[in-house]
Amino acid sequence: MLPLEQIPTLADIRETHGAIAHMIHRTPVLTCNSIDELTGAKVYFKCENFQKIGAFKMRGASSASLRLSEEEKKRGLTTHSSGNHAQAVALSAKLLGVPAFIVMPENAPAIKKAGVKSYGGNIITCESTIEARERTLEKVRAETGATFIHPYDDYNVIAGQATAVKELIEDAPPLDIVVSPIGGGGLMSGTALCAKYLQPELKVFGAEPELVNDAYRSFRSGTMQFNTRIDTIADGLRTNLGEKTFPIIKSHVDDIFTASEEGIVKAMRLIWERMKIIVESSCSVPLAAMLENPDAFAGKKVGIILTGGNVDLGALPFK
Repeated sequence: MLPLEQIPTLADIRETHGAIAHMIHRTPVLTCNSIDELTGAKVYFKCENFQKIGAFKMRGASSASLRLSEEEKKRGLTTHSSGNHAQAVALSAKLLGVPAFIVMPENAPAIKKAGVKSYGGNIITCESTIEARERTLEKVRAETGATFIHPYDDYNVIAGQATAVKELIEDAPPLDIVVSPIGGGGLMSGTALCAKYLQPELKVFGAEPELVNDAYRSFRSGTMQFNTRIDTIADGLRTNLGEKTFPIIKSHVDDIFTASEEGIVKAMRLIWERMKIIVESSCSVPLAAMLENPDAFAGKKVGIILTGGNVDLGALPFK
């Protein structure tokens, strides 16, 4: 596959899906009658918590890494991430037989650091600020020559993330709405592009924590907004939108909803108890948004991307 320099087309997404098939799982789509009753909708959960490394991030990382030249691959892969993307880049490098240099903040969850190590990634720890991450990454790149795999603001990554909703649309009955959580916007961009390519009438909604609602504010104002706080429990969604993801979201997403912290914890617990599966707080945000905005979803067939299941079991938000 050639690197993507422009917004991925449907052909690009289809080619990507075929190319990364050996590096990912085709995850199941599950339903739950009791959650349907609570939401007043028919909900189809795309379970990326069963994906390799336990999150959808494997799709984007494998897509971007496979597009590198042989010389670039030999020099290795690098990224900065506190969690799932770090593990995805580490595993992608392992599958390609090349080194991975992963910059992680000192407060990154222990379970995600352990995951990176288990895939053979070399962890370089930095202070828990964006500036420190980027400064450390540049030092690593200069010393190793490794190629940076961006967590979200990269068309090659977006094409990979789009394959999750491609599978959802193929495996579920015809949907009325699809909902993805929004952090940096890579999954949301891929979801919106692929959904509108395959089913133009399908409504595409985003879901975001109220405390870090830069996408909600950006979508409504039409200009990039930024978070001034990152204290949401949904740790995977603390990132601001990117220069590539925001224009796609602005033009292809129909609406964005927010969810309260209490609602996110409630939705997470609901999925654990009713569906008997482990999910992260970040991927509970779409269900929380549904429960807090019932009129927008009542009577509809709704697809939700459950983005990951890497949870620190010693620090659960409920007992």
